[in-house]
Amino acid sequence: MVKTQDVISILKEQKVQSIRMMFVDILGIPKGVQIPVSQAKKMLDGEILFDGSSIQGFVRIEESDMKLVPDLNTFCVANLKGYNEAFVVCDVYYPNGKRFEGDPRFILQRVQEKAQKMGYIPMVGVEAEFFLFPLDTTNGFNVMPLLEHTDCGGYFDMLSLDAAEEVKLDILKKLEEFGFEVEALHHEVAPSQHEIDFKYSDALTTADRLLLFKMIVKTVALKHGLHATFLPKPIKGINGSGLHMHQSLFKGEINAFFDMKSSNGISETMLNYIGGIFRHVKGFTAVTNPLVNSYKRLVPGYEAPAYVSWGEHNRSPLIRIPAKRGNSTRIELRSPDPSCNPYLAFAVIINSGLDGIINKAQPPKPVDINVYELDDQMMKKYKIEKLPANLYEALVEMQKDSLIKETLGEHIYTNFINAKLKEWKDYSTEITPWELEKYFKIY
Repeated sequence: MVKTQDVISILKEQKVQSIRMMFVDILGIPKGVQIPVSQAKKMLDGEILFDGSSIQGFVRIEESDMKLVPDLNTFCVANLKGYNEAFVVCDVYYPNGKRFEGDPRFILQRVQEKAQKMGYIPMVGVEAEFFLFPLDTTNGFNVMPLLEHTDCGGYFDMLSLDAAEEVKLDILKKLEEFGFEVEALHHEVAPSQHEIDFKYSDALTTADRLLLFKMIVKTVALKHGLHATFLPKPIKGINGSGLHMHQSLFKGEINAFFDMKSSNGISETMLNYIGGIFRHVKGFTAVTNPLVNSYKRLVPGYEAPAYVSWGEHNRSPLIRIPAKRGNSTRIELRSPDPSCNPYLAFAVIINSGLDGIINKAQPPKPVDINVYELDDQMMKKYKIEKLPANLYEALVEMQKDSLIKETLGEHIYTNFINAKLKEWKDYSTEITPWELEKYFKIY
């Protein structure tokens, strides 16, 4: 962690030209205030204010002033746009010094504190998938992304005539400059689709890094004339983009999910954690998959889970157990997508798992066959349920689950539900090109 007294020295030594103070709204949209270096002391003293009434789901117009307090654990200096800038993730407070209950980062911090009181450190690693599409720059300032492929590659292809090879190398360099430990970068299953994996950490650190990650990927892609999108399903008929979440609980240096005495190396704690996720997965799906578009990905046939099941040896279930044991023992939750707010998504998932531990929840038996090929009778036999089929179903399930409301708190829960119900209503009343093509001439 950078100490307060060191920040001024670092800013001078590295000739930093501005400071970006970052946070997110309840929908996970990155927000920020850019300040000159001359305002660094005000930043460090927590005196930077912004208009919270202009941010989705924050506060009413009559209580608009909000305060940004930097978390110096996240402070870093990097050259993203041709000059040195400082970046720091912030917590949001009321002017009177009270923590703002609508700050998504605060929600995750509360869950992490709950886990720590239970003796656990929640650890999270992510597989972040995204598409790179070309930009149409022929209309001056009206630059628009085009739904055209930049390559025809497939999973792990190296010789895919990939127009994005150079941009991926630049993304890798920038991530390392920001302090990321990148573990893998590869082409994904669909054309123009890519994945970058960076080293796991505690839940809050990983959520902070995802905020930076999206900004870095989009900024570098734009400099190369490409549009990076984290939309879950931009093109029909090919795989969508997921945000697979690898999770474990540590007690000090020991992974509580590993039990060397059990036949498969899986501890009772891990089974209870899975059981908790299964109890609440329908209730938190609106948070982990928050767009109308999210549910175009959660269909059979495209390597995304559509059913509530788990297993050790295949990739069709909701939860997969990777083969490694010891401190690498973990679950991989495969349903979330990269449009989610990582702070809220991690919070509802981890708290669901903790609830399973508290109540000793047991998951159903693991399923090690291709779930997509099971008929309704076999689904009943294995007690496999379906995930919500659309955003509205997910919101209905969310309103049934008291733990999700408790996790998010009244402020975020109410604002999130209202925003998403409006989004669903807007979508439901829209006349789509598909409808016109299908029905217009016939009826």
